[in-house]
Amino acid sequence: GSSGINAEYGQHYYITNNLSNMSDLPEGWIKKMSKTHGKEYYFNTETQESSWEKPSGSSKVRASHLLVKHRDSRRPSSWREANITRSKQEALQILQGFIDQINGGASFAELAKENSDCSSASRGGDLGFFGRGQMQKPFEEATFGLQIDEMSGPVITDSGVHIILRTG
Repeated sequence: GSSGINAEYGQHYYITNNLSNMSDLPEGWIKKMSKTHGKEYYFNTETQESSWEKPSGSSKVRASHLLVKHRDSRRPSSWREANITRSKQEALQILQGFIDQINGGASFAELAKENSDCSSASRGGDLGFFGRGQMQKPFEEATFGLQIDEMSGPVITDSGVHIILRTG
């Protein structure tokens, strides 16, 4: 009966080893062997990018946001209003109203579609995937700090005041 134990051990080892390999790369990334260099590299099957460096788990996030601009915004106009005159305080109050509605069960995407001062409103606020260094710092930090499907509180950037919903 000793062969039975070995077989079982071998299987167990394979499973744990396989799991650690999977969880250790961000979604979309696989390990490949470079024929020319004879060493392993990482390849992203979604974006087709390859890297010698091991990609970190938080290389990309996906988020939607709802932006309320105010008169001190970098560009105080939007598809909704040619000339935005509200104060930052008013913008924050409006935003808080949206947070309350969403917490009460309203759809983030629907509210963003109707009310966001960003052109992403047409996509329900979806900004797609982005990495570090692509968004304003407070926006980036808030998004990377969220869990998937978690919504931020008010986030203030040069563009205005936002709520951010991390979607990926």
